[in-house]
Amino acid sequence: MPTSHANDMHCLTSLRVVCLIAPFGLMTTSVVPLGAFATANEISSDYRIDFNEHIRPIFNAHCTACHGGVKQAGDVSFAYKDRVLPPEGWIVEPGDPDASVLIERVISDDPDTMMPPPDHGKRLSQDEVSKLRRWIEQGAPWSNHWAYEKAKPQPIPNVVQSDWCRDPLDHFVLAKLQDRSIAPSPEATPSRWLRRVSLDLTGLPPQPDDLDAFLSAVETEGDAAYEQEVDRLLGHSGFGERWASVWLDQIRYADSKGLGLDGRRNAWKYRDWVIDAFNRDLPYDEFTIAQIAGDLRPDATMEDLIATAAHRMTQTNEEGGTDDEEFRIAAVLDRVNTTWQAWQGVTFGCVQCHSHPYDPFEHDEYYQFAAFFNNTSDSDLGEEWPTLQVPIDPKDYDKATVLDRSIKELERSIWQRESVALNNNELWQPLLGIEASTNNQTRVDVKRNDDRDEFFTVGTVSGNTDITVEAPLAENFQRLTAIRLTAMPLEPESAVTDSEWGFVLAHWQVEMMVPGSEKPQELEFTRVIADEPHPFDDPARSLDAKSNRGFSAYTRIHYPRQAAFVLKEPVAVQPGSTIRVRLKHRINALGAFPLIIRRGHLSVSGDDRWAEMEADAKLRTDRAELARLKSERGKIRSTSLPVLAEREPHLARPTNVFIRGLFLTKDKEVSPGTPASLPPLDASGKADRLALAQWLVDESNPLTARVAVNRVWAQLFGVGIVATEEDFGSSGEPPTHPELLDYLSLRFENEHDWKFKSLIRELVLSSTYRQSSAYREDLADLDPNNRWLARGPKHRLDAETVRDQALALSGLLSPAMHGPPVHPPIPDGVWKPFEGGDKWSTPSTEDGDRYRRSIYTYTKRSIPFPMFAAFDAPSRELCTPRRLRSNTPLQALMMLNDATLVECATAFADRMQASAPETRDQLANGFRMATCRAASDAELDELVSLHTQIGSLSGVASVLLNLDEVLTK
Repeated sequence: MPTSHANDMHCLTSLRVVCLIAPFGLMTTSVVPLGAFATANEISSDYRIDFNEHIRPIFNAHCTACHGGVKQAGDVSFAYKDRVLPPEGWIVEPGDPDASVLIERVISDDPDTMMPPPDHGKRLSQDEVSKLRRWIEQGAPWSNHWAYEKAKPQPIPNVVQSDWCRDPLDHFVLAKLQDRSIAPSPEATPSRWLRRVSLDLTGLPPQPDDLDAFLSAVETEGDAAYEQEVDRLLGHSGFGERWASVWLDQIRYADSKGLGLDGRRNAWKYRDWVIDAFNRDLPYDEFTIAQIAGDLRPDATMEDLIATAAHRMTQTNEEGGTDDEEFRIAAVLDRVNTTWQAWQGVTFGCVQCHSHPYDPFEHDEYYQFAAFFNNTSDSDLGEEWPTLQVPIDPKDYDKATVLDRSIKELERSIWQRESVALNNNELWQPLLGIEASTNNQTRVDVKRNDDRDEFFTVGTVSGNTDITVEAPLAENFQRLTAIRLTAMPLEPESAVTDSEWGFVLAHWQVEMMVPGSEKPQELEFTRVIADEPHPFDDPARSLDAKSNRGFSAYTRIHYPRQAAFVLKEPVAVQPGSTIRVRLKHRINALGAFPLIIRRGHLSVSGDDRWAEMEADAKLRTDRAELARLKSERGKIRSTSLPVLAEREPHLARPTNVFIRGLFLTKDKEVSPGTPASLPPLDASGKADRLALAQWLVDESNPLTARVAVNRVWAQLFGVGIVATEEDFGSSGEPPTHPELLDYLSLRFENEHDWKFKSLIRELVLSSTYRQSSAYREDLADLDPNNRWLARGPKHRLDAETVRDQALALSGLLSPAMHGPPVHPPIPDGVWKPFEGGDKWSTPSTEDGDRYRRSIYTYTKRSIPFPMFAAFDAPSRELCTPRRLRSNTPLQALMMLNDATLVECATAFADRMQASAPETRDQLANGFRMATCRAASDAELDELVSLHTQIGSLSGVASVLLNLDEVLTK
C-alpha cells in the first residue's frame, strides 16, 4: 500500500514504471471474521449466552453435517428448534445440562457414543462445551437467525465527540469505533469528496467546470454546497446508467440467450426501463412488484409489462436435440434462485435438492415457491414467446397500452362467446368407424375408447407427417356445420405431470365423399375457434395451405386440446357419405422432434348456432373492430421483447417436488407458498406472482429492505454491512453494524418510502462517507479492510466506470441514452460466435455509438466483452449479488493496449494540448482533469520529465489514465 500524502494520493515518482506496467494499488477483497466468541474464563454465572452469537456457530461447525437440513440422523436437526427442544425434540432438557443428551454426547470419551464421532471431525473445545452448558442452564432459549427476524427500531447511540456526526448513521459508526478505541479519519478534501461522490452517483468523474463551481460554493456556502452538489448528481441522467448496472448484475441481464448457439436476445428495452426507473426514483416496492408480476397488475401499463422481462433473462438452449421442457424447468428454478438472491439475499438454490443445511428451509418449500413461476406461458423456445411489441418511442407507450388492452379484452370477449359452443358436448357427435393412415413411415392405429374412436401413433414418428382420418357420417346426420378436433397426449394421465411433445397443425383439409360422385367435395372453412383466447399462433392459419403453423400446443401438451373448425356454409349430408380429414404437420422442435398430433379424435356438428355466430351482428362488429385495432397497433413502430405471461387456468401445470432435485423424478404435488419460517403470504387473495411480489415488499418481510440497503452500502463503501451480500443466512458473515442496518432498513421503508435517491443522499452526506481514505498504519492489523469505517472508502473502480471515466476524460463520451446495444472495438480474433449471423459491427471513429457508455455495450454470455471480463464484470449467466475485485497484470495490459483506451489517450492528449499553450500547463491541466486535484511541483516535474523522455503527450495521457489514483475512487 503506497504511503499517502495529506491529500490521500501518492506522488508520481514511479511514473516511468507506470508507463510500462501501470500497477494498481488495489485493496484486497478478503473479509476478516468479525466478533470473537467469549472465552471460557468469561463464561461466569451471570454471563448471558446469545443463541445466534454463541450457540448456532457451534452447531453449524460441528453438528449440521449429520444433523442439519440435508441429513437428519436420528431425526435430529440443529436447523430446527422442534428437532432439538421439547416437546418434539429430545436431546436438550432446558435448565438441566446434566440431563441433556447433547452434553452427554459432546463430553463422552466412548467412540461409539461421542459427538462428533471420531471420524467426523474434531471434538468441541472446552470453551464450546462451556457455552452449551451455560445456554442450557439459562433455559436453552432459541432464537431465529437475526436475518429472519423483522428489523426493530434502534435508538441513536450516545457517543463522545458527537459533534463529528452529521447524521444519525454517524452515531452508529462512531459508537463502534469508540468501543474499539479507534478515532475516525479527518475529512477528505472537497475535491476528493467530489470525485468520490461523482463516480459513485453517476459513474463519471467531475469535469473541471464542475470542480471549480463546487470549490467556489464550498467557500461561500459550506455544507450547503455539498447538499446542492449531491442533489445535482442525483438529478443527472448518468445516475440511472450507473445504478442500473448494479441491478442488471442481480437480474442476469444479457443481450444473448446463453446456452447452445447463444444467439441474440432483443432485451434492450428492459435495460432502458431499469435506467429510467432509477432516474425517476421509482420506489423499490413498485420496482419489485413490476418485475415479479407487472403483467398481473390490474390495468397493467406498457412499463409494467416491460418490467417482467426481468425474469425472461434466463438462459435458453437453441441446440438441436435438447429437451425444451428440461430447460423450461431450469428457467423456472433459475427464477426462484434469482428472486431469493436478488431480493432476499439467501442461498435458497441449494434447497432444490434437499432441505437447507443451515437455515430453516424445507425441501418441499422450494417447490412451493417454484409453483409461483411454473405457470408462465414461456418455454425453451427459439421464438422466445410470449413477446411484447414495445414502441421504439416511449411517447407511444400510453397509446400502445390502450390499444393492447382493448385488443386483449376484445379477443377474450369474442372467444368467450364462441367457445361456449366448442365446449358444449351436446352439440357434437363423435365420428365412429374411423380409419387412419399416414403419408410416411409414421404408424397410426385406431381404437374405441368409451363412446368414441381415437387414432394414435405407434412408435417413432417422422417429420412432415400427414395423418388422414376417414369415417362414415351417421345415417341420421343430415347437415354439417362444424368439425371439432381433439388432440391429446399419448398418455393423458401421466402427461399432466410429465408433459409430452406437443403439436402444430400446419394445414387442415377436409373432403366429403358422396355416394355416386367420383370426385370428393372439398369443404371450405371460415373460422377456427380454439380453446384459449390468446394463443401464440393464430389457429386460423391452419386453413391457409401456404402456412406451416396454426392451431397448436406449442411445444408441450399436458391436457387434451380442442378446436372447432367452422364451415363457411352449412353442407347437406347425403346418406352413406363419408368424410376425410387430413392433418398436416410441418414443424420440428429443435430440429429433431416432430410436433404432430399423436392421439386424437373428431366430432361433427350440424347445429345452427355455428352459422348463427357467423351472422351475429355483434360478433361481426366486434371482429371488425378487433381487426381495426390490430391494424392501428401495427402502425406503431415497435420492437419485440420477451416478457412473462400466465397460462390460462384450465391449462395450468401442476407443480411437484423433485426427488433430489431431478425433474425426471417427481414426488408429491404442491401449491404455491412461502417458507414457514418467514411471515406468511396474505391468505385473503389468490396465491399468484402478484401475491408473491407483495409478500416480498410487505413490512413483515425481514429481508427485502435489509438486502437492498446493504447493496447500496456496499456500492458506496466497498463492502456491505453484511459482507456476504449473497448470503444473509446462517453461513454468511454477520453484520458489522447490525443496529445500523436495522435503522437504515426501517428508514428506507418508512421515511424514504422505498426510494433510493433519498437513502443515497443521506449516506454520501454523512461524516462517515466524507472521511479521508488515506492509509492508516494504526489500522493495518486492527481493521485492514475498513470494516469499522475509520476512514473513507477506497477501492478500484468497477469495469464499466473504468471505461466510462476514460471516455469522459478524453472528451469522447457520447451523451446518447437508450437504444439497441452497441459494439465498441474489441481485439481481433475474440469474436467467434457459434451463430454465424451474430455480427460484431464496430462503428467508425466518426460514429458516436463507438463511444457510448458501457451499459449499452452488447453483452454476449459466451463471449464476454474483453475489457469488462478483465476487470471482473460477470458474464451474466446467473445472478451475481456482488463482484469480487481482483488485481492482475492483464488489467494493466488492457489499460495500455485496448483500442478504446488508446483512442482515449490520444483524445485526452488533444484535450490537454488545447487547454493551454505551454506544455507544463497542459500537463498540469491534464493531471487536474484526471485526478480532480492540482499536481504538486514534484509531481509536475515528473510529468515534464516523462514527456521529455517519451516525446509524446499521448504517452503521458496514457500514464495519467493508468494512475492508481485515477483507477481507484
